Amino acid sequence: MTMTRLALYVMCAVLPAAAQNPISDGERFLYDMVKGNIIKSAEKVPEEHYSFKPAPEVKTFAQMLGHVADANYMFCSAVLGEKSPSPGVEKTMSTKEQLVPAVKAAFAYCDKAYEGMTDAEAVKMITFFRREMAKATVLGFNSFHTMEHYGNLVTYMRIKGIVPPSSEGR
Repeated sequence: MTMTRLALYVMCAVLPAAAQNPISDGERFLYDMVKGNIIKSAEKVPEEHYSFKPAPEVKTFAQMLGHVADANYMFCSAVLGEKSPSPGVEKTMSTKEQLVPAVKAAFAYCDKAYEGMTDAEAVKMITFFRREMAKATVLGFNSFHTMEHYGNLVTYMRIKGIVPPSSEGR
């Protein structure tokens, strides 16, 4: 069998399966995009800027990363039907050495919720913030929340003369 023919067989087997879950596949795409930008930001920003905050009443760069990590545990544990395993990142960690692995761990936990999601599972209702919501809505809420705070981090980076990951050349 030629490599071309093998590739066509694989594509024919994979494409229909992917088309069966357009909602959950779309949620996963958006999540993966913002996940990559947050992790790259945590890695890119130098340690000396982790204590930076543009105004006294807002979080530091480190606190913002911790908040995103804690929220990932909150949203995704609800979808997974588990108690949140969050170690309280925002309140207990402040250095780059602590936060880069903590952020990655929070996203790795959330990966289970997104990767295991099908459209049939996505429409199942759960209680979140004392409301009944579809699992897809909670996952979308998580991505929206994470993107909101990525926007904050972009501002912090721009103030410090750092090009955010989403603006880097491809």
